Amino acid sequence: MAAEGEYESILCVKPDVNVYRIPPRASNRAYRAADWKLDAPDWSGRMKVTAKGKVAYIKLEDKVSGELFAQAPVNEYPGVAMETVSDSSRYFVLRIQDDNGRSAFIGLGFGDRGDSFDFNVALQDHFKWVKQESEISKSNQLGDSGPKLDLGFKEGQTITLNIGQGKKRDKPRPQGSAGVGLLPPPPGGKIAPPPSSGSSNHNIVPQAAGTATDCLLELDSSNSNTVVPSNQSSDLVWGDFSAPASSVPPPSTPQNSTSWIQF
Repeated sequence: MAAEGEYESILCVKPDVNVYRIPPRASNRAYRAADWKLDAPDWSGRMKVTAKGKVAYIKLEDKVSGELFAQAPVNEYPGVAMETVSDSSRYFVLRIQDDNGRSAFIGLGFGDRGDSFDFNVALQDHFKWVKQESEISKSNQLGDSGPKLDLGFKEGQTITLNIGQGKKRDKPRPQGSAGVGLLPPPPGGKIAPPPSSGSSNHNIVPQAAGTATDCLLELDSSNSNTVVPSNQSSDLVWGDFSAPASSVPPPSTPQNSTSWIQF
């Protein structure tokens, strides 16, 4: 039964219902509304479905005065307290009880099929909520009895936090700024594509070191020689290739020669 401190809520109210006396059931077969005197109900009035805690109450009251005629406490649905008939969806069998605990079975009928549907759904929703509440309480009890995870610090246990002292990431260096790479061309120099073998024939004639008119290139088609003045030693003619290009002075070009390639 419901506890005294719980409040009572109204689940459904139908203003017009009929009550019938039903014959005792002789076998285990379901009740049939056709066996009742449907054209002559024994009582007519208002029905109210309330809930107090987990128990639902089907109350039959007078339409005018609201006086209680009978009530049927329902602890589960479907169950013994309320059963459906086998030949109609508008009629039910209720087990009513008085204050002394005496019970009797009566027939309940609705004039409209929609009213019987609302009555059925109200009871289904209530006991669905009761089932959910029982499952939640069981899960809470199992959670309290299970082992608990201890996340507290043990005696003497400490932790260290490093704030703002993270490792600095080294920025990646561009590959052209460091490492082995090609030297830039000398300032003012122009690089021409290599000449084809069919258009001209260039002969490179090495000259001895120390002469004043050593020729580096000789062009057969024009029979002219480009004279490159050399320094006092052979080391200064070729220069130091390990030194950067910016330290090697550009060779001087004669003004009367305009068709030679400038290195």
